[in-house]
Amino acid sequence: MDILQPPPGQIVILGASCRAAAASAAAAGLEVYAADLFGDLDLRAASFRIAEPYPAGLAAAAAGFPPAPWLFTGALENHPDLIAAISHQRFLAGCPPEAIRQVRDPDQLASSVRRIGLAFPDTRRDPHGLPADGSWLVKPLRSAGGRGIRLWRGFAEAARHGGLPECPIWQQRLTGPSWSVAYLLTARGSRLIGLTRQFIGVRWCGAGPFAYSGSVTVALPPAGSARARQLQQLGDQLAEAFGLRGLVGVDLLRDRQDRLHVLEVNPRPTASMELFERSSGRSLIAAHLAACGLPAPSRPRDRDPQRGSWAKAILFSDRLLSIDEAVVTGLRAVAACPPDGWPRLADIPRPPSAIPAGRPVCTLFAHGGTPPAAWRRLRQRTAAVASSLRRAAQPASRRWAGSGSATYCIR
Repeated sequence: MDILQPPPGQIVILGASCRAAAASAAAAGLEVYAADLFGDLDLRAASFRIAEPYPAGLAAAAAGFPPAPWLFTGALENHPDLIAAISHQRFLAGCPPEAIRQVRDPDQLASSVRRIGLAFPDTRRDPHGLPADGSWLVKPLRSAGGRGIRLWRGFAEAARHGGLPECPIWQQRLTGPSWSVAYLLTARGSRLIGLTRQFIGVRWCGAGPFAYSGSVTVALPPAGSARARQLQQLGDQLAEAFGLRGLVGVDLLRDRQDRLHVLEVNPRPTASMELFERSSGRSLIAAHLAACGLPAPSRPRDRDPQRGSWAKAILFSDRLLSIDEAVVTGLRAVAACPPDGWPRLADIPRPPSAIPAGRPVCTLFAHGGTPPAAWRRLRQRTAAVASSLRRAAQPASRRWAGSGSATYCIR
C-alpha cells in the first residue's frame, strides 16, 4: 500500500517510552503526537495517549492521531508485525519490518558481523551440552534493557525463578566493558554519531543484575585509526546488508584481548542518544527523519551545546513507591534547568500512581569535563534523589525541598 508523505510538520511517536524522542522532535519544531506506557509529565507532546494493553494498544492509539509520519522507540523492534500493521496506515520513518526481523535474528547478525572481522558471542537455541555454571546466559530472544536475562544454572534453577523466558536463547557470557555506538544510516552508508560507555546492573541505581542502568559519552576513536575503520565498516554493513535506515544503536563488548564483540543491534533511536544532543545542541530526530527520506523540519530550535562529557542514569525503585504531588514537586525541583537549559532529571511520573519495586522511577543527568567526572557527579545526584524518595515513601511529616543540583528531604 502506498502511503502519502505529508510535510513533516507533525510526527507520531510510539513505543514503551517516548519522552526523549518527543523532546528531540519538539526541539526540531515538530508537533508531536505520542503514545507509550508511562505518560510522564515531561513528555513534550501536543497529544498523548497511554497504550493499553501494550504493545497492541499502540495501534489503536495511533489510529486517533493525524495521518502524519511515525517513528518507533524501544522496545517496539520486538514486534515487527505490529510495526508493519501501523505502517500500512502511515509512512514509517525508520527501519522496515523485514530488515528488523533479519538484524534481530542472532544467526543472521552473527554471520554478517563475522564477515567483516568482528566477533559475536557463541549463541545456541538449545542448552543441551552447555555447562550450568554461570558461564552462559539464558535470555529472551525479544527483550530490551536487559530484562529477562539470567545466568544459566540449569533447568531446576530456572524453574525456581519462574521458568524459561519466552523464546529463549543461550549465549556465552563475556566479560569486559560494554559500549554503545550510535549511527545515522542512509542508502549511501553510515555516519558515526557518537560512542558511549554503558553501565549494566549498577547497584546504586537500584538496578537488577543485567538491567541497563545508564551511559556516559566518550570520545570516538581517532579518525583513520583501526578502531575507527572497524566501527565505520560495521555501520556501512548494517546499512547495506540489512537495509537499516535512520538512527540505529549497536551494543558492543570489548574483551581482554581488545576484540570487539557485537551483542545486538537496536534498529531505532536508543536511550543513550539524547546525550549526544546535549553535546551538540542539535535534534537527532530531525536528522533521523531526513535520513528516512522526509524533508527537514522548517523550524529547528538548536539549543546550547555543552562540551565535555554527559552521563545519564536510570533510578529504579527499591520498594513500592507512591507518587503523589509532594514527590512530583521534589522531582521537578531537581529537574529545574540550570543556565545551560538542560534538565537534570527527566521521566517524571504522573501522580497519583504507584511504582513497584524494581521498576524505573526517573532518569538523571550530569555533566563533567571528563567521563569519570560526569559519572561521579551523576552518582552523587542519583544518591540524593534516591534518599529523598525513600524518605518520602515513609509515613511522617516530611517534605521535599530543592537545593542546588540535588533535592533533600527535610524532617
